Formats: sequence, structure tokens, C-alpha cells
Amino acid sequence: MDKPASFLKQMQGFWVTFITMFKKVNTVQYPEVAPDIQPRFHGRHQLNRYEDGLEKCIGCELCAWACPADAILVEGANNTEEARFSPGERFGAVYQINYARCVFCGLCIEACPTRALTMTHEFELADTSREKLIFEKEDLLAPLRQGMVQPPHPMAPGADHLSYYRGEVKGTNNA
Repeated sequence: MDKPASFLKQMQGFWVTFITMFKKVNTVQYPEVAPDIQPRFHGRHQLNRYEDGLEKCIGCELCAWACPADAILVEGANNTEEARFSPGERFGAVYQINYARCVFCGLCIEACPTRALTMTHEFELADTSREKLIFEKEDLLAPLRQGMVQPPHPMAPGADHLSYYRGEVKGTNNA
């Protein structure tokens, strides 16, 4: 190869490097500055509650069956009048998500018939041990908002499981 042509190729490469030095940097200073999160971002899961504090999860296990990574474990149990955790016949007694296996695909959200499971924008899930990546039901449950009562407690007076599902129960059960 000819020396002037080789030198021109090298200068062309150096020119690209030189121009790149003055372009705006895309680096984000992550720990100090929170990144912009898109509205449809899939983060940590959350088990939701009805307005009176009862859990929306009915222990149907559809989320576990839909999970391609086999990261969800659900064991349903029957509600009783003395111990009612959800408006239906059953509730999720055991609920675990293994974030070492989860691929955050959202198929579990699509499979949930009561919209009990949603995804938050929380993304800082890294930890130093595998055991800490298995989130239990207590870790996943949405916090009680003002006026909500910690289950177990009876359904709202005059309500049945369908009125909860339709969103007709707006307040808390003060009984």
C-alpha cells in the first residue's frame, strides 16, 4: 500500500476521534442523579390491595403458570369468615418471586385476572446473596394507605366478591 494513502487513512481516523471529543457525553451520574424512567418500565412487582385493605390476590396461580422463567411460587388457601384476607373464596397464602430468575417480561401481569399483580418503577434490586433476591408476600404487598385496615377482616357490609371486583367498595370497613 502506498504511504501517502495510508497516512491519509490514519488522519481520517484521527479526525473522527478528534470530532468525537467535542460531542455531548451521554454518561449519567447514576447514584447522584436518578435516571429518567419511562412510563412503561417494568420494575419490581407489587401485590395490590382493595380500598379497605383486603388483598386482591385470590391465589389462582395463573401468574406462576404464565412465568417463562419459573420465578413465581404461589400457594393458595381458603378464606374463612374468621380469617378473611381477600373478598373471594381463596387468597394467596404463600407468594414468592425469585428475582435471580425473573426476566421482567410482564407475562405474569397479563395473566392476573384481578389485577392483583402490577410492576412498579423500582429497579434497584441487586444484592450480595441469592436468598435476599427471593421476595416474600410481605415484601411484595402494597403498603396500607390511610384508612385501610390490616387483613384479616370481614368484607364491607352488604358487599360480595363481585362488588369488590367491579370497584364498588370505596371505603374501609369500620365494623
